[in-house]
Amino acid sequence: MAALTAAGPVLVHFFDPTQLNSARAFPYISEWNRRYAQLGLTTLGILSPRFAFTRNAATATELTEGLGVEHPVALDLDYAIWHDYGCKGWPSLFLWGGGDALLWAHNGEGEYRATEEEIQAELRSADATVDLPSPMKPLRSADAPGALVPVPTNEILPGGSPAEPWEPSADGSPLAIDYEAGEAWIVADGSGEIGVTIDGEEGVAIQVPPAGLTKVAGSGHHEAHRVELRVTADVRVWAISFAPGEP
Repeated sequence: MAALTAAGPVLVHFFDPTQLNSARAFPYISEWNRRYAQLGLTTLGILSPRFAFTRNAATATELTEGLGVEHPVALDLDYAIWHDYGCKGWPSLFLWGGGDALLWAHNGEGEYRATEEEIQAELRSADATVDLPSPMKPLRSADAPGALVPVPTNEILPGGSPAEPWEPSADGSPLAIDYEAGEAWIVADGSGEIGVTIDGEEGVAIQVPPAGLTKVAGSGHHEAHRVELRVTADVRVWAISFAPGEP
């Protein structure tokens, strides 16, 4: 594996391009790759699908390309690498150092500063005089070390599992969701339109394709809302996910 043969440290990150936590972590990983690739860091993405529709190789490749990923990505559609690493969620980060030593591991969002500090420490161990930038400032208030934010509503899988989507009934009844969070996002594929109503007022209309992750509501502040999704016949809804917001 690259983690065992690269000349410098290797950051391995497991992700699904349509999974909200993965999407929120991507700006950090992309910036670390930009900052440190010339100094010896190798960044390797492993796409282990969260949802059944991202297990399709063509779909997974298209969605990843849409993110503008500049580092190599391996498709792990049967979860072989995922299980070898013992991942417990998306994203999962592993930093390998010299001598095949695992220096750092983290499952889920957060610990961005700690991860970057581990990268820098390993680069300094190879060259004590290397000129390194200050760690990235948090992109969101919830990302700051020690930040206290209200817990958002848990992800909703309206079809019952990541393997089963929700599809509209013949009578056109909406999918209604009450939540508390800073933002609400939807994962959908198929072909058609999703009409969004927020607290009884008309919101955005989402066109599908493209498949993937789309924001449907949210100001960035933790608030309670009711969202109703009116979905045309050939659209499938896989998840409604929620991001933390400021109090």
